[in-house]
Amino acid sequence: MPLYLTEAEVAELLTPADALEAVEGSFRRLAEGAVENLPRRRARLEHGQFALMAAVDGELGFAGLKSYAWMEDGTPFVVVLFDTQKAELAAVIEADKLGQLRTGAASGVAAKHLAREGAESLGVIGCGWQARSQVACIREALPGIERVVAYCRSEDKLREFCKEVGAEPGESHRDPAQQDVVVTATTSKDPVLRGEWLRAGALVCAIGANDPRRRELDNVVLERAAFVCCDSVEQSRLESGDLIEPVEAGVLDWLEVHQLQEVIGGELPGRQADDDIMVFKSNGLAAWDVAIGAAVLAKARAVGAGTQV
Repeated sequence: MPLYLTEAEVAELLTPADALEAVEGSFRRLAEGAVENLPRRRARLEHGQFALMAAVDGELGFAGLKSYAWMEDGTPFVVVLFDTQKAELAAVIEADKLGQLRTGAASGVAAKHLAREGAESLGVIGCGWQARSQVACIREALPGIERVVAYCRSEDKLREFCKEVGAEPGESHRDPAQQDVVVTATTSKDPVLRGEWLRAGALVCAIGANDPRRRELDNVVLERAAFVCCDSVEQSRLESGDLIEPVEAGVLDWLEVHQLQEVIGGELPGRQADDDIMVFKSNGLAAWDVAIGAAVLAKARAVGAGTQV
């Protein structure tokens, strides 16, 4: 019988370290061709959107989908896992916390492979739900991070965020932008990060703006970057305004946009020099949801958590 896991149970079972292990493994299997990932598709709701994304991980033995409805009153998420060895429904998992951790873990994996050696500081633009797991997972991936600088437009949210994650508040977007690793985690329609602010050797992890009409990065970020990668070029062509508009403007070519799995799998070297600016554009993959869903399912079974349905 399938296991049902609630948000509270996922939060209790899964750690940033677990998420990093699951997502890095997913990237490796993507590089090996053991995973088939389908890009997100969206349908209109009267006051929102309905999204569906799916993947098959042959090595893990799971096929799965994540679905969510973005509405005015909230956004419920669910991951459904199918056991492909037993031909049965394995789990139904409430997936807001799950998605937060896998998105943070993807940035953590990018930082592990692309940040300059000896990176000591992290800047975060945005103080919402997703920004919290960005800090936790990047700290887990880069234990040498000693300083976190954050900024968002709401003073109250900034104060609360800094207290919760142990960050110091910046006075403007420029302060977090001048750190070794820079995360943009916003819903902004217009760029919040300017390339002129970046220090030499910075890694930029842009996790918002998964909409062709939104931007977090200005063109100078892409112009200065020695290496630009994403989680999926196919998905980026559909929804990543941070890449679509620069390509249309001639600032960037899709041939210059790589996939992080190519670095993790050893096909590409990634960083070539300490002073190189690197960009990772994260849109979110169903492959990660399947991998992290499988990880929390294994932990739940081990301790007897969840409800049989």
